[in-house]
Amino acid sequence: DVQLVESGGGLVQPGGSLILSCTTSGFTFSRTDMTWIRQAPGKGYEVVSSMNYGGAYKYYTESVKGRFTIARDNAENTLYLLMTSLKPEDTAKYYCTTGLVSVPPADTLKDRGTQVTVS
Repeated sequence: DVQLVESGGGLVQPGGSLILSCTTSGFTFSRTDMTWIRQAPGKGYEVVSSMNYGGAYKYYTESVKGRFTIARDNAENTLYLLMTSLKPEDTAKYYCTTGLVSVPPADTLKDRGTQVTVS
């Protein structure tokens, strides 16, 4: 079974930093494009950042450009999101997913994710 487990969220002050991790199993991570999405309170899912499996292509939504960095360790089957200069509007539940710049069906995100609160 494909498993994606997010961690690293927390409560941080504006201007602070966090590193999110997504540990994976059940598929060939090194050959899989990956994406971070988020859902803020009362809003829909938003693609935050995405990276192709080789690392040559990276996408960032405009609001996080220059502040967030997506990274991956193919040897450890882990995806990362380095978040700096955090703003209150970054408050959301963050999820990782397979695919490039894509939002998966909502039912695949149930009971998953890591909460980031900037306050």
